[in-house]
Amino acid sequence: MSVMVAGPHVLCSGEFLHREHNLLLSGSSFLSFVQRRSLPVGLGNGACGKKIGRGEIRAGAFGADLTRPSEIEMESIHDCDHLDKALQRASELSQPILIDWMAAWCRKCIYLKPKLEKLAAEYEDKIKFYCADVNKVPQTLVKRGNISKMPTIQVWKDGEMKEEIIGGHKAWLVIEEVKEMIEKFI
Repeated sequence: MSVMVAGPHVLCSGEFLHREHNLLLSGSSFLSFVQRRSLPVGLGNGACGKKIGRGEIRAGAFGADLTRPSEIEMESIHDCDHLDKALQRASELSQPILIDWMAAWCRKCIYLKPKLEKLAAEYEDKIKFYCADVNKVPQTLVKRGNISKMPTIQVWKDGEMKEEIIGGHKAWLVIEEVKEMIEKFI
């Protein structure tokens, strides 16, 4: 959850502190007290921002689970040995892994990466997300993944690639396809 408020406000892990008035509020509700002026409030996780007028108190519940991060940074795979270790850990846990084969210069890859990181937070206990920049890894790794286009998103299970989505066709739809692909193997 992220809350951005202009003025002397701080939000940390579900706590709201208004420094001028020494109000400390916690839990899954957001409470803002504004004494002198109206402040624009931007709320993350799909909540709507509202202007709160002078001297007004507003409370609203958040649907987000504050104990879980909203994004998880994908671990980079650097070489074939690193891939083998990731596959070994996944086999021990009887879980699949997802690999985002991307390139730093690829617009669609750049667009998809934060969306995949949000997806990684949703499936945190079921599948591990990795990424590999095809320009920074040995070509033997790229050949092992049989990569010809970016982005290529693959699910690996039991040491082998099971399914993939190639290219960023209609990039906004790719995430839904990735979810469907993940659901088949978890």
